[in-house]
Amino acid sequence: MPDNRWMTVPSPDAELMALIDRIGHRDEAALRLLYDRTSPKLMGLAMRVVRQREWAEDVLQEAFLTVWRVAGDYRSSLSPPLAWLGLIVRSRALDLLRRRTADRAQLTQEFDELMADTLESDAPNPADTADASEQAWALHQCLSQLEGRQREVVSLAYLREMSHGELAEQLKLPLGTVKTWIRRGLEKLRVCMGRFA
Repeated sequence: MPDNRWMTVPSPDAELMALIDRIGHRDEAALRLLYDRTSPKLMGLAMRVVRQREWAEDVLQEAFLTVWRVAGDYRSSLSPPLAWLGLIVRSRALDLLRRRTADRAQLTQEFDELMADTLESDAPNPADTADASEQAWALHQCLSQLEGRQREVVSLAYLREMSHGELAEQLKLPLGTVKTWIRRGLEKLRVCMGRFA
């Protein structure tokens, strides 16, 4: 009987390359196996970039969707499999951070414009204080005219400074719906506030 002690065991890279090759041929079981083998390390990388577990989980999900789409393009001669996967995770993490920054900047700008239209002066004198009180009352009246979910989205966006993505996630709504509700809500508020001017 032959001695099998010295038989070569496939290297981890060879196993990962074989899985990526199978994914390139649309093998879902291979994708699950690749996820099982690599997700702990890739999650650690995502956490180092985005620093929040929820965001890192989103990054990992997007990264594996990318792997599913581009696995057929992988070339082991250009990059070891784990390095290739790490590059995808890092890229998705940076994309997420850029989106969140852009969402926050857009929300801040929209709210600043609305408040600039509503409260033109910051000078603390009695007339301005009375005017600000009237403006706050008007804003409250206008907010109450928005439909319940839309009012909730607009209020959370500005009072808690939540990004479009954070709102969509917290309220379990599609991102496009959140953006539309905020845009339409702000337009309704501008029109309504104009009546009180």
